[in-house]
Formats: sequence, structure tokens, C-alpha cells
Amino acid sequence: MREIVTDNDVQEALDFLRNQAEKAAEAKAHRLYMVEYRKTMKANVMQMHLDKPLAAQEREAYRSEEYIAHLDALKAAIQNDVFHEWKRVASEATIEAWRTQNANRRGEGKLQ
Repeated sequence: MREIVTDNDVQEALDFLRNQAEKAAEAKAHRLYMVEYRKTMKANVMQMHLDKPLAAQEREAYRSEEYIAHLDALKAAIQNDVFHEWKRVASEATIEAWRTQNANRRGEGKLQ
């Protein structure tokens, strides 16, 4: 039987899960912070335009350079979080495939 997933593949997956947990947690925390801070930023920009109607305050907030820059940073935070999430999923799939492969190998040994 040809190995689809090698022991080395599994070791790399386990190493990733073990060694990247803190970075993955930081990425998720940063993403959530950026999402919540967006509201604070909007409120701060709206505060600078109290002389305008509420809808105009909101428009000014959304079109501000500060808000647009924040959206770019939020995009990067989301990308980093999703990268760690999918690397975790891929690592878990590698480990599961290896487990299945070895269970099948043990099963073939019992049949022969």
C-alpha cells in the first residue's frame, strides 16, 4: 500500500499545531479587536462633525482617511486570522488521513 500521508507529514502537522497556537490566537484576537475598534473610530470621526446632521456625520466617518486606512488594516488582520485557521484545518486533516491510513493498514494485516 502506497503511503498518502507520511509520518513526516504528520510530524509537520503536529509541529504546526503546537508551535503556531499562540500566533493563531494573537491573529484572532487582533481581528476581533480591529472589528470592534472600527466602531470607536467611527464614533470619534463623527464627534468631529457634530455641526452636521447624523447621516452626514456618518458619511464623513466612512469617507475619512483614518477609517479607510483602518479597513485596510482590518483586511490584513482577517487574512492573517483565516490563514491560521485554514492551516489548522489542513493540519488536522493530514493527521486524520494518517490515522485512517494506519487503521486501514492494520485492518489489511488482520485479513491476510
